[in-house]
Amino acid sequence: MTYAIRFLTCLLSVWAISTVGLAAERVTLLHTNDLHGRLLPFDVAPGSATSQTGDPGREEAQFDGAGTIGGVAWLAQAIESERETRPDNTVVLLDAGDTFGDSYIGNATRGEAMIEAMNAIGYDMMALGNHDFDYGLERTQTLARTAEFPIRGANVREPDGTPVLGRPWQVFKRGGIRVAVLALGYQNTNETGNPDNFSTLKFGDGIAAAREYLPRMRAAADVVVVLSHQGTAVDRALARSVDGIDLIVGGHSHDRIAPPERIGDTFIVQAMADGAMLGVTELVFDEDGRLEGVESRAQPVWHADFEADPAVAELVAGYVEPHRGRMEAVLSLAVDRIDRQYKSPSAFDRIVGEAMRDQTGTDVALMPGVGYGVSISPGPVTRKKLYTLLPHPAKLVTLELTGAQVGSVLEQSATNLAPAEPLDEVGGLVQTAGIGYTIDFRKPIGERVHDIVIDGRSLQPNRSYTVATNTGMARGLHRYAAFTNAENMTIHDLTVTDVMAQALKTRNILTAPPMNEVRLIRAVAE
Repeated sequence: MTYAIRFLTCLLSVWAISTVGLAAERVTLLHTNDLHGRLLPFDVAPGSATSQTGDPGREEAQFDGAGTIGGVAWLAQAIESERETRPDNTVVLLDAGDTFGDSYIGNATRGEAMIEAMNAIGYDMMALGNHDFDYGLERTQTLARTAEFPIRGANVREPDGTPVLGRPWQVFKRGGIRVAVLALGYQNTNETGNPDNFSTLKFGDGIAAAREYLPRMRAAADVVVVLSHQGTAVDRALARSVDGIDLIVGGHSHDRIAPPERIGDTFIVQAMADGAMLGVTELVFDEDGRLEGVESRAQPVWHADFEADPAVAELVAGYVEPHRGRMEAVLSLAVDRIDRQYKSPSAFDRIVGEAMRDQTGTDVALMPGVGYGVSISPGPVTRKKLYTLLPHPAKLVTLELTGAQVGSVLEQSATNLAPAEPLDEVGGLVQTAGIGYTIDFRKPIGERVHDIVIDGRSLQPNRSYTVATNTGMARGLHRYAAFTNAENMTIHDLTVTDVMAQALKTRNILTAPPMNEVRLIRAVAE
């Protein structure tokens, strides 16, 4: 896609004006979410590009062209380009969490590289995402002290009930307007990660927390913004449940919401993920300082449109160079695009599951559905690319489950994807190898899974099956309680990432597997 076409598309489609007339004041909120340690750029194409683009199991969100995108040095330049077009002191830069890690450099520096880059760019505030505790609470606290901006979560509480890291809302004075921003974390963080990382914390209801702080914020400011890592479904529930919120800047669900979605008097925006897009949201005020409207667009950070900021590029290079040799080591060659999907069967995770079965000789592999990572594009598969998809040191586990327990895992996965209440949504579709089944979301909760087949035979409820998984699933991650009652569990001295790296080295060519084992029947409302 040429620059001229992109520019014309931007003019025609991105600005959504929600009221008529000129206003006396404008405040610009620039925002990112779910950076996932993505300091370096990556290649995308229409269809699947990251874990949440082109996924048939969720609302459509994908890129409209092919090319290189993202990287914090290019993101920095996109941010500076927006700042340069506006009066001084009228911009607030926000991030909605899941920021520190989930990449090779993110893990190697335990989040430091991303925080230092954000300091250089000039962020004003960040909400705590569930993955921002992946290195443990003590490391989160250290990174918060390193950050030159507040990192907060109103519904993430210390044992005495106080919000972790300090007061969860701030007032930013911009162009004569007072903007109050409240940060909310993910209410189910304790069900998505290693509990040892945050054992002293309590993750509560963000809607209740918003109600608690809103009166003080309204008294102190002209406009109230919630910086949320709750996901769009919960953000919509928040907008319906709590009056007085002007804007929700979202994260966690990796949605592209621009133009803004409006529920009552509350607007909702979100800028996809991975630093591939910059959210640009304008708050428009009348002569008396009252919010008159909201305009928003999601600006793709195409390298065809932006150069790298030299200072940020130099900073990132300093973190990358010590690791470049190992990071760029080629493990295999992909001839197809290998997708990472979240709410539907994932080609990459099918390959991982088969590698685990080959390593262990188990009947099936069951892995959690995860919502981060960049799909593998055709070409060399480096360790860096592998680590964007398998960044965590989860160990390989083998165990035994009955057929009834396997069925309960699949039913729980269906419930996780479409629970009765939005606040109960957690994780993606359980990813499998060696097993076929159908989920019918039109049926009642608990009765959605049928036609389960293992090794060409119908699942036998009383038979014992050998299963390969990881330590997260084995301890009941994403409410998979069946694993906590498993028999003959063995934790191997090998990470799932190691298993996959070895498997890639033995395969000169990596191809996309057939994806016909799992069938999802969506509800009519979806």
